[in-house]
Amino acid sequence: MWIALSDPNGSHFDPKGLGAAPDAPDMIATGPDAILPRGTLMIETRLPPINRPRGLLTYDRGGRIPLHLSLQALPGGGLVFVLDQDGEMLHGSINATETGRTDILRVTYSWDAPARRGRLALERPEDNVVHMVDVHQPKPLPLSDIRALIGQAGGARMAPEVLFVAVSTSIEPVGPMPSLAPMTPVATPEGYRAAGRLRRGDLVRCANGQDLPVLQRIERVVPAAGSFRPLRLKAPYFDLTSDIEMAAFQRVVLRGSVVEYMFGTEAVLVPATHLTGAKSAAAALPVESGPLVRYVQLLMPGNEALVAAGTCVESLYIGRIRRRPERLEASLLAGCDRSRLPEHARPVHRVLPPFEAVVLAETRAA
Repeated sequence: MWIALSDPNGSHFDPKGLGAAPDAPDMIATGPDAILPRGTLMIETRLPPINRPRGLLTYDRGGRIPLHLSLQALPGGGLVFVLDQDGEMLHGSINATETGRTDILRVTYSWDAPARRGRLALERPEDNVVHMVDVHQPKPLPLSDIRALIGQAGGARMAPEVLFVAVSTSIEPVGPMPSLAPMTPVATPEGYRAAGRLRRGDLVRCANGQDLPVLQRIERVVPAAGSFRPLRLKAPYFDLTSDIEMAAFQRVVLRGSVVEYMFGTEAVLVPATHLTGAKSAAAALPVESGPLVRYVQLLMPGNEALVAAGTCVESLYIGRIRRRPERLEASLLAGCDRSRLPEHARPVHRVLPPFEAVVLAETRAA
């Protein structure tokens, strides 16, 4: 349950849970000494062009039991996360030499003090790269520190590049994420059906003309910010018969003579975020759930593209996660039989970098 969110549009904190009904009961204690024994702190940020280390988020609280938290950008496209609670330090980093240059990185720190375990994950939302560090005997976070980190109690310094800071009372999964609105119409042999109503074993008609079974449907509620911010692709662009909404990192299949001429291939994959500079796509209106949004996705045998309202979108790409038990256990696919999960060696089509993607989108929308 998400209880706190800070993004450029403001700061939200609700002990009932974000998006809960006004008369719902508090789900956590809220007294002056209240703590969160189990939860997740998620930070998503853009990487600034710098030639020296730069602080993105810094928070220091003194007193009898001091706490220091910082997120620092490194030259060349890296991040360093540090959490020091009463002299016990947690440190994790990710850099461009390990992941390839990217624009956005996400930090997910989860702790379960009663179970005496936790983890720090650093990942890039655009693909399947995740670095995880196990945390032993993590300490609970005071609620006063959580409110300070989202800008409601002072003390935290946040750079403009930080896209959002969010806190959940659960151990949130990392890795492959759903990215389609539940009502997205997906082609099946019987016609279009909402993605959120498809189940394991249902047949869908893929972009290659084959009818293949859904292996898993995954879904998740996330903050409607950063790479999770809903975007709307507008009909009739991209061969759409109706508008559809998706997360910024959802990849769309673009094909045609322009694609063949510009890139020498039949089709390419373009993250939706790179389509918003054209009149064919824009940020969606605020969702009914307020600061949260629900997404779904379908896992297919070979990462086949789905036909959604006339256009083609990538299905869930999971890489070779079944070979990494620790990553599988930390993901939304935890609990699935490893032997029944597919392996996706690489995306079906070439993924365009930002500049090429924007040029193509503007050419297609002209």
